Amino acid sequence: MFTLEELRPVWLSLELATITTVLLLIIGTPLAWWLARTTSKWRAPIGSLVTLPLVLPPSVLGFYLLVALGPNGPLGKLTEAMGLGVLTFTFPGLVIGSIFYSLPFAIQPIQGAFEAVGSRPLEVAATLRAKPIDAFFTVVLPLARPGFVTAALLTFAHTIGEFGVVLMIGGNIPGKTQVVSTEIYSFVEAMEYSKAHWLAGGMVVFSFVVLMGLYLLNRKNERVMP
Repeated sequence: MFTLEELRPVWLSLELATITTVLLLIIGTPLAWWLARTTSKWRAPIGSLVTLPLVLPPSVLGFYLLVALGPNGPLGKLTEAMGLGVLTFTFPGLVIGSIFYSLPFAIQPIQGAFEAVGSRPLEVAATLRAKPIDAFFTVVLPLARPGFVTAALLTFAHTIGEFGVVLMIGGNIPGKTQVVSTEIYSFVEAMEYSKAHWLAGGMVVFSFVVLMGLYLLNRKNERVMP
């Protein structure tokens, strides 16, 4: 079957998905809150930028991230000036690419949950003299919890299945940037279809379990809603 070296991309994929999910929940929460509450004229263009990875070919997004993170790109020059070096073809570069590529899968469920909460709970909290920040953490976040669970599951699963962006930014370097999706590609190139079947089948089962979990979660939330 698989050697320990061949299983390493699985753990690297899990590590990448975990880090990306945690960072996107942290970054995405204030952005989703702003998009759900603002009446600014910038809401539409910023919302469109957030959603762009859903319709943009991964190779296009990966190409521009490769240019931006490269030695002559703005982000590349910044990381070199900070002493971090160029992040292309490195694991941190994969994390940055994954954050951009999975952004809408984190933002949209959380934004939808915030919009469903509405303003009424905050108004009630204000009448009880709760500070806005306290009301957000003690009232809004618990009510929006299903949106956060959905965002976490979708972001994690989407990051696990990345291919185009990962290949453009990180290449397919064994032990360094090779993840499950690119390892399947390597097995197919090497005509090792049996191993490719095992990994691809595992991805199918994993994706099905995530979607089934989301379906059951949504059904449960519908039942508890008045």
